[in-house]
Amino acid sequence: MKTILYLGSVVVFMLLDVRGSDLVEFDESASKECGCKSTSRSKLNDKEETQDEAVDLTFASSKYSAAANIESNFERTNQMSFIKGDIFNMGTNKPVFVADGEGPERVVKVDSFYMDIHEVSNAEFEIFVNNTGYVTEAEKFGDSFVFESLLSENTKSKVTQAVADAPWWLPVKGCNWRHPEGPDSSIKDRMDHPVIHVSWNDAVKYCEWVGKRLPTEAEWEYACRGGLQSRLYPWGNKLMPHGWHWTNIWQGEFPIENTGEDGFISTAPVTSFPTNSFGLRNMVGNVWEWTSDWWITTHSSEAVSNPSGPATGKDKVKKGGSYLCHQSYCFRYRCAARSQNTPDSSAGNLGFRCASSTLPEYLQHMG
Repeated sequence: MKTILYLGSVVVFMLLDVRGSDLVEFDESASKECGCKSTSRSKLNDKEETQDEAVDLTFASSKYSAAANIESNFERTNQMSFIKGDIFNMGTNKPVFVADGEGPERVVKVDSFYMDIHEVSNAEFEIFVNNTGYVTEAEKFGDSFVFESLLSENTKSKVTQAVADAPWWLPVKGCNWRHPEGPDSSIKDRMDHPVIHVSWNDAVKYCEWVGKRLPTEAEWEYACRGGLQSRLYPWGNKLMPHGWHWTNIWQGEFPIENTGEDGFISTAPVTSFPTNSFGLRNMVGNVWEWTSDWWITTHSSEAVSNPSGPATGKDKVKKGGSYLCHQSYCFRYRCAARSQNTPDSSAGNLGFRCASSTLPEYLQHMG
C-alpha cells in the first residue's frame, strides 16, 4: 500500500513549505458545491418545530475536572497543544468561493491559547455522555444527514427525503453519533474516529463540561496555518508533498466513486496523518469543525486583534473541510476556506475540537 498515514508524532511542515510558484490559480467556477452547507435543519421541510420546542439542552452539571482521571478502555486523546500568539494573514486574496467570504486577506493578531491536538473522538464524547446523561440534538430530533453511498440498502430504502440541491445528502431516521449511518450501524470499531452528528449546541455543552471552549474562527485558522503565511494547506501549497497523503479527502469522481487512495472512504482515526508545526492533526479534511463565530461574509481589510465574529447571527462558522471534499466539488480543505450551518444542524462529516485560553488544571498533570 503506497499511502503513508503515519510519519511519526512530530513533523515540521515548515521544511515542506511549497512557495508561490506551485500555487494553482482557481476561480469559483473551478469547484462546485457538494452541499455540505445544505445539511441544515431548515432543509427538512416537514420539520415545523422550533429549536426551543424540539430540544431541551439542559443536563446535569458536573465539575469538569471529573473528566480528567476517568479511566477509559481507549487511549485518551484530549491533550492540548500550546499555540503561541502572533500576527498572521487571515483569509485569502485568491478566493475559490467568493460568496463564502474567504477574502480579503487581512492582518489579524491572536493571543496565545491552547488547542486540542485531535478532533474530539467517539471515545472522548462517550465519557461526557456517560457522566452527564447528555442527549444530542440529532437524538432528540430523531434524524441527521448522511452521505448516500455510506448507507446500507436497507436503510436507504426507508429514506423519503433528500436535499434538493445535493441529493446525495439524505436525512436518516435513527441516525446519531452512536449510529452514524443509521440504526443498523455502530461506532464499536470507530471509537478513535471523530465524533460526528453533533450540532454546534452539542459541541458547546461538551466543551463546557471539559473546561474548554470552541475556538474562534481566527484562532482556528491561525492554528491551521501552523506558522505559514498565505499557504493553501497546513503544510504548504502542494496537496501531496513527496507523493504522500497528508489528509483524508475524496479521491476519484465526486459523488460517484471514492477510491479511498488515502486509506479511508469515511472518517479516519483522529490520530491519523502527520501533525502540522503546531503539533495538531487533521486540521483539514476528515471532518468539518465547528467554531464559536457567527457567520458573516463581509470582512474589513483593516488589522484587528482577537476577532470573535458578530454578536448575533443565524449560522455558525465551520472550518477545515471533510472526507467528502474534492477539488472539483468542494475545494474547502484549505486553511482559508469556510462554510456554515445552523447551530442545531448535524451531519456525518461534521465534528469539532476544543480550545482554551489556559490549560485546564487536570491536563497539567497528565503525562
